[in-house]
Amino acid sequence: MVAEKTGLRIGLSCALSTAFAADGAVDLPRTLAQGRFVLANGCDSVTLFGTTGEGASIDLDERHALLGAFAGAGFDMRARVVAGVSAATAGDAIAQARAAYAAHCRAVLLAPPFYFAEPSEDGVFAWFASVIEALGAQARDVLIYHIPSMTRVAFTPALLARLRAAFGSVVIGIKDSTGSWDSAKGFLDSHKDLQILVGDERLIARAVAAGGSGSICGLANLRPDLLRKAAWEGKDDARIGTCVAAIVADPFMQAVKALIAVREGDPEWRRMRPPLVGLDEARVQTLVARFAAAQQA
Repeated sequence: MVAEKTGLRIGLSCALSTAFAADGAVDLPRTLAQGRFVLANGCDSVTLFGTTGEGASIDLDERHALLGAFAGAGFDMRARVVAGVSAATAGDAIAQARAAYAAHCRAVLLAPPFYFAEPSEDGVFAWFASVIEALGAQARDVLIYHIPSMTRVAFTPALLARLRAAFGSVVIGIKDSTGSWDSAKGFLDSHKDLQILVGDERLIARAVAAGGSGSICGLANLRPDLLRKAAWEGKDDARIGTCVAAIVADPFMQAVKALIAVREGDPEWRRMRPPLVGLDEARVQTLVARFAAAQQA
């Protein structure tokens, strides 16, 4: 089944956390080091500029700089780097996608526009069509990013089918980050030829066993080794669920960064880009103890 899907299987991709320096700039060395860590410990690729990576807060110049840093550091961009695209305007999305393609990224994870809540299916289709058409011959390996909790845009199997009919193999699949099995199953049942990925780590094994292609997820920043069999073999591990529960008791992005900081012995990793702020010391200590216990489950 995997061989019949559109494009090479994504497998396990880390929604990579982005480090920030004291002056607010993207911290390239720390982010590169985190990329190396996850690839060395079980990930097939990193996804830059995703939700966990605070991608909606990273501007175009910074995207060029980070993509260039990964390429310059010897990362195999065509195999190992996916780029998230998140913008309210089609023009900004096109520019972000062009930056990803210029860097020869493996794929583009394209989110719908945000701000205007619950647009019609026709409107969402028209927005995606305008982006893909403007990219022209560059357009390839587009993964739709379904995360209505952030974008307030719901995607359906029917809408994915419309995009597939209009743009063929340019659209290779979807990442469903609803956290709902019913939502994921709807895409799995309707699009067996596409790569169906889930963002909720607790659903990875179940989705892969049902024909899914893996995951782009945030827990991979911390325990990619724990997720690999789920993403490739559909084999669950009880510790995945307990680890997720331990993390989501706090804001997810902040909690992941706090745990990276502890692992690296580097409190600079706790820094968030405004408007987000990091966890205070008391919450970090409670989180660390909770996460340690979760890994013993």
